[in-house]
Amino acid sequence: MRLSARVDYALRAAAELAAAGAGPTTVGELAKEQDMPPKYLENILLQMRRAGLVRGQRGPEGGYVLARPAGEISLADVIRAVDGPLANVRGERPEHVPYRGPAESLQAVWIALRATERAILEEVTLEQVATGELPESVRNLAADPAAWD
Repeated sequence: MRLSARVDYALRAAAELAAAGAGPTTVGELAKEQDMPPKYLENILLQMRRAGLVRGQRGPEGGYVLARPAGEISLADVIRAVDGPLANVRGERPEHVPYRGPAESLQAVWIALRATERAILEEVTLEQVATGELPESVRNLAADPAAWD
């Protein structure tokens, strides 16, 4: 699995907003805390706003806040908002990509990969990331030395 810089920045900004609580956080503050380019981050936050994940607040006390409680927003929600479907092959859903002959089984592999990604990314919420209290299943996977190779 390869995550784009856009996804990485979106997840980091969302974790910052989850940790900030109810008060708005400016793009500048988010960018500084996570060492991200502010202009690029602004575009990402606009995508997240269109997806209903964050709300913008104007004015001198303005900034961004999560649109829902952090415990109700999964990592998958954020990824889909800025990058589209979790798993695709050449921009297509795996079930729509035809394979023939010896390569036919690849479709099942891509679908299984997507299911595994979903199982993790839909389970983990922004609240869990922000507090460091990840689900036991995720902690166990990450604790396996083979996962680090």
